[in-house]
Amino acid sequence: MLKFSKRIAVVFFLTLVMASCKQHQEARRPLSQTSGSFMKKSIQRNKKLVATEEQKIIAVIKKDPKIQYLASKKGYWYTYQTRNETDTLTPKKGDVAFFDYEIKDLKGAIIYSEVELRPQIYYVDKQTIMMGLRDGIKLMRKNEKVTFLFPSNMGYGYHGDDKKIGTNQPLICTVTLRDFKTEAAYKKENEAPIKTVAPPAPIKQQVPVISTPEDTINQ
Repeated sequence: MLKFSKRIAVVFFLTLVMASCKQHQEARRPLSQTSGSFMKKSIQRNKKLVATEEQKIIAVIKKDPKIQYLASKKGYWYTYQTRNETDTLTPKKGDVAFFDYEIKDLKGAIIYSEVELRPQIYYVDKQTIMMGLRDGIKLMRKNEKVTFLFPSNMGYGYHGDDKKIGTNQPLICTVTLRDFKTEAAYKKENEAPIKTVAPPAPIKQQVPVISTPEDTINQ
């Protein structure tokens, strides 16, 4: 009888454990469903945001039909102000790019002037910069000037820059690529010893000879 009671107790305990596990598993289901719903809503909001920003950028492009804008595969637009038809090389990973640029809002108001942002020395694909600039600079040739229209996802995104650029703000960036060279060449230039110029030799001053009365008499 005692053994039978123990068996009943063990079975009852195992039943409780299994029931508890089942309830625990069932309690987790709504969380995954909520998470999936949140992701779907987030994707929908992002699509709507992108579409709204694209409409604003297209409105800017339509204001002056004489300006020809090109659409990039990355989702931004650009136009050449100065074009280099001679050179064929463009910056690539392993190069150092030297450029100037300014940032405006879509209404044309300056957010950061070129003077504020000078100088820009960028190790291509090795430094964290605005995503649009990271891609756009690699399209440019030396001495070219290009105006880019960036949606916020190619700029500073949801957070802005915590200074002058706001949340989800599309940007106009005008970039002038001054020069670019390999990292090895740039490093060599900066490590070159500074040539020192030897100081001029001191000028020898002649000591005046003072004649004495005796010298006068001897003469």
